Amino acid sequence: MTAITITLPDGSQRELEDGATVADLALDIGKGLAKAAIIAEVNGVEVDLVTPLEDGSQVSIITSETDQGLETIRHSTAHILAQAVLELYPGATFAIGPPIENGFYYDFDIPDGVAIKEEELEKIEQKMRQIIQADQAFVRGETTVEQALEIFSAHPYKCEIIKSADKSEVDGSETISFYQNGDGFVDLCRGPHVPSTGKVAHFKLMSVAGAYWRGDENRQMLQRIYGTAWATKSQLKEHLHRLEEAAKRDHRKLANELNLLSFPSELGGGLAVWHPKGSSIRKLMEDYSRQRHEDGDYKFVYTPHLANSELFKTSGHLDFYAEGMYPPMEMDNGEYYPKPMNCPMHCLIYRAGTKSYRDLPLRLFELGTVYRYERAGTLHGLMRIRGFTQDDAHIFTTEEGLSDEISNLLTFVMSVLTAFGFNDFSFNLSTRNPEKSVGSDEIWDNATKALTEALEREGLSYSVKEGDAAFYGPKIDIDVADAIGRSWQLSTIQLDFNLPDRFNLRYIDSSGERKRPVMIHRALMGSIERFFGVLIEHYAGAFPAWLAPVQVSVLPVAEEHENYAEQVEKTLRDKGFRVELERAGNSLGKRIRDVKSQKIPYVLVVGNDDIEPRTVGVNPRGGEVESCLLYTSPSPRDQRGSRMPSSA
Repeated sequence: MTAITITLPDGSQRELEDGATVADLALDIGKGLAKAAIIAEVNGVEVDLVTPLEDGSQVSIITSETDQGLETIRHSTAHILAQAVLELYPGATFAIGPPIENGFYYDFDIPDGVAIKEEELEKIEQKMRQIIQADQAFVRGETTVEQALEIFSAHPYKCEIIKSADKSEVDGSETISFYQNGDGFVDLCRGPHVPSTGKVAHFKLMSVAGAYWRGDENRQMLQRIYGTAWATKSQLKEHLHRLEEAAKRDHRKLANELNLLSFPSELGGGLAVWHPKGSSIRKLMEDYSRQRHEDGDYKFVYTPHLANSELFKTSGHLDFYAEGMYPPMEMDNGEYYPKPMNCPMHCLIYRAGTKSYRDLPLRLFELGTVYRYERAGTLHGLMRIRGFTQDDAHIFTTEEGLSDEISNLLTFVMSVLTAFGFNDFSFNLSTRNPEKSVGSDEIWDNATKALTEALEREGLSYSVKEGDAAFYGPKIDIDVADAIGRSWQLSTIQLDFNLPDRFNLRYIDSSGERKRPVMIHRALMGSIERFFGVLIEHYAGAFPAWLAPVQVSVLPVAEEHENYAEQVEKTLRDKGFRVELERAGNSLGKRIRDVKSQKIPYVLVVGNDDIEPRTVGVNPRGGEVESCLLYTSPSPRDQRGSRMPSSA
């Protein structure tokens, strides 16, 4: 029989019989690999294990231990979910069900207004386990558009996908790909899939939510079931534990319990009011940011909250960002928009007066509040909000000085984030989307090269996100990992050769020629609001002493000890500590529990034995109780007198 030659990722080759499949190749390599195999990549294309191989193919076997394998498991689990729901709810139809980060979802339309309740998820899980136990093979098929419309005639959302010019959910334009398993369950799909349902074992359905079809609020509201799936039982258990921990740390819950801020319904969605304790932390954050920027030779500016439409026409926001802006207000001299960005106004500040190369780099900094129209379904506490304050900087520099400035920015950003308790960073380089961008290829190439060189010069590993840049330039996003390992995108360093051109910005170089500066957009925290939400969840509300709204709580044992407790309070307050006195009323035990529930770093208890020797009983958060003398202690600020983070 004719043999075919297959090349493996390491360059080695295998000979197989003509007609051999990917599964045959995996078995030829080893029984362990054959058992672990999920899908394969053949000549750069992901395929099912039953796919026949051709002579000269380059093949990589993919297991569940890889990101690709895990994504396939989740995609296949989504199909099993759809099959279960359609069996359990007669007349139900389905839309799309992709894998997502840490899991999957599927959207359904249940007839007669039937709503799937959270308590019904267990029933659906049981049906899914039956399908998994049956070990049904996933079988790929292809058909014509006409036949596909007939197959899915009872499912209007599938028919819309088939008729759509966008065939992202299926393979081909002339033919339509689908997968079948069990007793006739069929779903549109590009694939690939695990060989059979029995390859899926470790999953859990998490929640039910509403979701508009195609994300269009004018279309049908569907029911979206979310789930998670993993390669092993231990991975699933670990993930569920992380979710439990995340629920305890939910900033919306803790912000309410700790009396930091709230979202009154009277304000409307996506808008918060800051209570005194939350405002105290915010002021500390902003003061520290101001101090660091002042030390970094930034110039402080202020800009208005709205501007004439002509400004946003010039900047390009009305061409490329109008959907994220609030509608204009008609005024006597034109249309005015609440600003979605600070950068156009910073361009106006730069343009006021002639600039020389000696004036560059010019670093402008503003804690500027902006307004963006986020859809109601996307709002999420402080993480997705409609009015927020950016720690916004725009740096104008020469092309010659660009690389050094980016390197300095990377160091600056990481040092500030470290001060707030983050030390695990990852870097993502976002490149141009040709369909949603302005500027020449040369400009984009130069900008992307400058960012790449800075990352590599600093010895920072990074990932590339193709086509993820904003319309005006490539960027570096800096993510941090929090205390439970979740990744948060916080800081952005974005190059812009476009706005200087649109606003006709110039500087005089050393030879007297007029040249364009390069503009760098930099939001270090992203926004004060979102950063605060991340901090709450990172620390689970137990802020370090330098950030805590109340650093010390003083508790007299009984009423007769209150005079001394007041002296303790005054002594600490005079030294710059943030102190609260909890007077005797309730029992001492209850008061201690109450202040500890507020996650105050230090609780000081004073009683009979403390008055004469002038001592206090120190009960530190998470530490042992000890008796200490009340003396003139250091201020919560460091010895240099700056507002640097320090423990109290």
